[in-house]
Amino acid sequence: MTQTTISPPRPADQSPAAHDTASPMPSRAHRLWRGRDDDSPYVRPALLGLLLGTALLYLWGLGSSGWANSFYSAAVQAGSESWKAFFFGSSDAASSITVDKTPLSLWPMSLSVRLFGLSSWAILVPQALMGVASVGLLYATVRRTTHSAWASLLAGAVLAVTPVAVLMFRFNNPDALLTLLLIGSVHATVRAIENPARDVRWLALGGALVGLAFLTKMLQAFLVLPPLALVYLLAARVTVGTRLKHLLIAFGSMVVAGGWWIAIVELWPASSRPYIGGSQNNSILELTLGYNGVGRLNGNETGSVGGGGGWGETGLLRLFTSEIGGQVAWLLPAALVLLGLGLWFRRHAGRSDRQLVGLVVWGGWLLVTGLTFSLMAGIFHAYYTVALAPAIAALVGIGAGILWDERRTVVATLGACFVVAMTSVVSFVLLDRSDDFVPWLRYAVVAVGMSSAFLLVLHRLLTRRAVIAVIATALAAVIAGPAAYAVDTAATPHTGSIPSAGPSAGGAGGFGGRGMGGPPPGMTQGRQLPNQAGGQVQVPGGRGGGAGGLLNGSQSTDAIDALLATDADSYTWVAAAVGSNTAAGYQLATGLPVMAIGGFNGSDPSPTLAQFEQRVADGEIHYFIGGGGMGGRANGGSSSSSEIAAWVAANFTAQTVDGVTIYDLSGGLR
Repeated sequence: MTQTTISPPRPADQSPAAHDTASPMPSRAHRLWRGRDDDSPYVRPALLGLLLGTALLYLWGLGSSGWANSFYSAAVQAGSESWKAFFFGSSDAASSITVDKTPLSLWPMSLSVRLFGLSSWAILVPQALMGVASVGLLYATVRRTTHSAWASLLAGAVLAVTPVAVLMFRFNNPDALLTLLLIGSVHATVRAIENPARDVRWLALGGALVGLAFLTKMLQAFLVLPPLALVYLLAARVTVGTRLKHLLIAFGSMVVAGGWWIAIVELWPASSRPYIGGSQNNSILELTLGYNGVGRLNGNETGSVGGGGGWGETGLLRLFTSEIGGQVAWLLPAALVLLGLGLWFRRHAGRSDRQLVGLVVWGGWLLVTGLTFSLMAGIFHAYYTVALAPAIAALVGIGAGILWDERRTVVATLGACFVVAMTSVVSFVLLDRSDDFVPWLRYAVVAVGMSSAFLLVLHRLLTRRAVIAVIATALAAVIAGPAAYAVDTAATPHTGSIPSAGPSAGGAGGFGGRGMGGPPPGMTQGRQLPNQAGGQVQVPGGRGGGAGGLLNGSQSTDAIDALLATDADSYTWVAAAVGSNTAAGYQLATGLPVMAIGGFNGSDPSPTLAQFEQRVADGEIHYFIGGGGMGGRANGGSSSSSEIAAWVAANFTAQTVDGVTIYDLSGGLR
């Protein structure tokens, strides 16, 4: 078996064309269309077709989800109105409190709203474009670690149709930007390995991208650090000391890229910045290391609404449950098997072997992130698994390419047969959990998959064209299930804080559109559905406005909008409400600042009762909107929101507007 190593591209003056004065240099347009010299002429059109198809899947009907996650949409609206709110990621333009994440994911959406005005499309299109970029970047990254452009296209296609990826790239959670940045970090690391002596700047870029991913979703970004460090230590063709020095450079760039914002916020006087949402002590370090850090692993998240088993059973099979399986598990077993087969076939290759590099970095990503998700006891939602999608897709592509290269061996033949048969069975099981969803598809998938697997065993008896036809049929069988879920996900509006992809499974109702995820026991999702223009669509059976709740945005009406807009310039906040989602709907409907008391869960001590009383006395808050949020001490969090609600009810007169209880605070204490 020959050893293949990653080598830098040949300089232009060493190419054949450089020594052939009669050969004209190809134009930039020609190179863009033709791609690499060793690619088939059909590869680049296929890639462009993949990207266009991905764009269509991610952009078609995008506005039907309205505000999507109102919690983040309100912060986007605030950032489009105020640069201070933009920088801190505040929930309202007056910067009373921030969202419970670092704000990088909000910035592209806020800039889009500044340019094009507040609408569902302006918020969500940047997310969809990140999805298309992720597919293209994954193709480019896998292409550098495999001989086959078609294997790289397969990797891109698998990512594009992974149901949870379709969901997140059509939604406004931070996971879209997180995924793109982490793929970029792998790409930069692979580029650095190709020529570490010269291209340490690529490794520094990889570290910087992880730092930016930290500013997107905090410590989850660091799950890729072990595989990135391992693959560089394993594969870089420089001395061990130099490798360690280069990794220190990458670490430094990561700290700078991710730490500058943390340092500014930590040093900024608390009296002149918004409260750090999700923390109990107004500290970004507490939020990073506690609520969004260790607390996610052990379940001890002060102020959280779950934990202690409230987020589902942990264990190695967690990713295959009815709640999560349909999101991402379709090709997860195949990726693990192909990882093992790939490592077997490349066991004698040199440590810088390009395929081995790909297997190690993507396999490490999958194992570290997958085990973390499987065993973490804190807040966990099914859509988090989008972080597994690039690794699964890359391993499927690289593994398939290796099996094709080794197709003359018995191990490769039986391995391919097993992977196709196993994946068709997994698809049957996942499809069978959704009784009413295309009932015939599960039987077609398993029948075609099993037949293709049998024919793969006999591939030596078939012509080349017949073999290619069998492979194409097998690929169609294994991708049909997730592709069907992907189309269903794109065709279904998703709103609320816990969206999930695909149709309902196992009797578990969907939240935020159809899906399989759900909140902890005792929590309910809202019934409102924003329309494309951002207004509210009345759901059958609903009447009037809705105060919203922990997981769903509030539903305003024309009468409430008019009331809140009355004399709005005289107040810092036109209203205050318990919980960020309760405040969000009214803020998005009016475009005016609404104070989110207690942050997302209503359990942050922001503001305290004394601070709220002072702001009312100073005439800064016009109305208080009753209902919504937790309104109490959640998992050891603050009870300030309950105290404020009780104080308002005891001292001000309530009025009901379209079914919503509202208190006018402008007259002072009665």
